[in-house]
Amino acid sequence: MTKVKICGISDKKHAIAAIEAGADFIGMVFAKSVRQVTPEQSKEIVDAIRQASTTVKTVGVFVNTPADEINRIARDCDLDMVQLSGDESREYCIDIEKPVIKAIHMQAQRDDTDQTAIFGVEHISDNDNVYIILLDTHVEGKYGGTGMSFNWKLAQSISAEYPIIIAGGLEPTNVKKAIEKMKPWGVDVSSGVETDGEKDIAKIKKFIDEAKK
Repeated sequence: MTKVKICGISDKKHAIAAIEAGADFIGMVFAKSVRQVTPEQSKEIVDAIRQASTTVKTVGVFVNTPADEINRIARDCDLDMVQLSGDESREYCIDIEKPVIKAIHMQAQRDDTDQTAIFGVEHISDNDNVYIILLDTHVEGKYGGTGMSFNWKLAQSISAEYPIIIAGGLEPTNVKKAIEKMKPWGVDVSSGVETDGEKDIAKIKKFIDEAKK
């Protein structure tokens, strides 16, 4: 069954709602963002998650942050995994102590197979510390949470070879179609389950329900 990561969680209420709805991963953004959390906020959320579930994984999202800082925050906040959503290299990933989700940003309008992105997957995935690759939409000057999708054809050949998470422009109305088309290992959503910039519990539940069908 497709795994679901609900990202951009910034309070305990929405974390618990996502867990109760069947989420597999809860993501908290430490990078500069409207969804950014402090280590103190993250600790509270992680503690609540631990009390609610023994299987849901916590993920800290970082962008071009020094590796030693990431490792310190991940330890202090008891994170299970680290998502690197910036321009981090393979060598950089090796320095991260926790298992890594590495985001690769796909060009939204490309119709052909993006050989650069595929090379990026191959180049990074031979590092034992990388758990999975996340494909997100390339938007100049932004590293995620844009609500924009890339051409799904680009992900099909990659998904056939690698376990990947698909992000970018997913929402309750299209996630089932995305899964049927790309057959990813998992899906990731943030802005697609928000209303007026805030997480919407009804949308979270609907998204997970559609993804798990």
